Amino acid sequence: MSGPVSSVDAPATQAEGSHATAPCVEVTDSREATVGKFRVRRALPRRGRRTVGAWCFADHMGPADVTEESGLDIGPHPHIGLQTVTWLTDGQVLHRDSLGSEQVIKPGQLNLMTSGGGVSHAEEATGHYRGTLEGIQLWVALPEATRHGAAGFEHHAELPRTGLDDGVATVLVGEFGSLTSPARHDTPLVGVDLDLRATSTVPLRTDFEYAVVVLEGAVAIDGKPLRPGKLGYLGEGRDELRVEVREPSRAILLGGEPFETPIMMWWNFVGRTQDEIDAAYASWSAQDDRFGRVRSSLPRIPVGPPPWRQAGR
Repeated sequence: MSGPVSSVDAPATQAEGSHATAPCVEVTDSREATVGKFRVRRALPRRGRRTVGAWCFADHMGPADVTEESGLDIGPHPHIGLQTVTWLTDGQVLHRDSLGSEQVIKPGQLNLMTSGGGVSHAEEATGHYRGTLEGIQLWVALPEATRHGAAGFEHHAELPRTGLDDGVATVLVGEFGSLTSPARHDTPLVGVDLDLRATSTVPLRTDFEYAVVVLEGAVAIDGKPLRPGKLGYLGEGRDELRVEVREPSRAILLGGEPFETPIMMWWNFVGRTQDEIDAAYASWSAQDDRFGRVRSSLPRIPVGPPPWRQAGR
C-alpha cells in the first residue's frame, strides 16, 4: 500500500527541503484519503512539513476487514527516488514486485523496498488470510548517492526490541539506543514502533529531528494530546522524550538528520526536478522497460500527466 501523493498533500510544482526547528510540539491533522479500498490517514507529507529526517510519507491504513481474495488490492504501480517501509500491527499482505519478489508480511515483520532509479510493485490479498488489516506505510527519500542506483527488496522476519518504562520499542529502521535494525538505511534516520502501557521516557539524539504518529490509544507530549489522525512534530535538540500515556497506545517514532536537499513529490515519485518526474511519467505511460513487470492479477494503475503538463508546459 503506497501513495499516491497529490497536490493537496504538498505542492507538486515546488521542491522543498527540511524545515527543522528547535524542540517543540507542533500538532497537525492527517488528511483522510482512500487508497485502493482502504481509508488511510496521511500524516506526511503535509503542506509546510514535507519531511522528518528523510521520512517523507506516512499513511496509517485501516483498521479494515479483508478476505482471502480481497485485501488492499493495489495494482502494479511505479516508484523512483524512495524506499517503501511497510509495518503491520494486524493482518497480512502479499507484496509482489518487478524484481520477482513475492513476500507475505505479518505483524512484527518488515518489508523494505528500495526503488533506486525505478521499480514497480503491487500489494494484494494473501489467498489465505481473513480478518482485520491495519498498519502504516512509510516512504524514505533517497540521497543523491543511491537514488539512481539499483532497486532492491528486503524482508525482515525479526527486528530488535527493547523494554521501556512500561512498554516495548521495536526498531524498524536505523539505530535506537544500543540497538540497530538490520534494514537498509541510506541516511542517518530511525523508525521505532512504541507499544506503551504507561508513561515512558524514550531516548533521542540531539542531531535528529523527530515526529510521532499515534496509531491507537492516546498520549500527550509536553501536555499536548496526540491521538490517531494527528502528527506531533518535535523539532531537534532533544536527548529524550517523555511520553505521557493516557490509555494503552501504539505509536510510531520517526526521526533523522534534517534532509536539507529539496525534493519534489508527485504521484508515486520522489525527485528533484519536474524533468525527472516527467521522464518517469513518460516511461510508465509508454510501458517501457524502466519499471519492469509485476506478476500480478490486479490491473496496472494508470495516471494522468503531472500538473505542470496539464497547465500547458
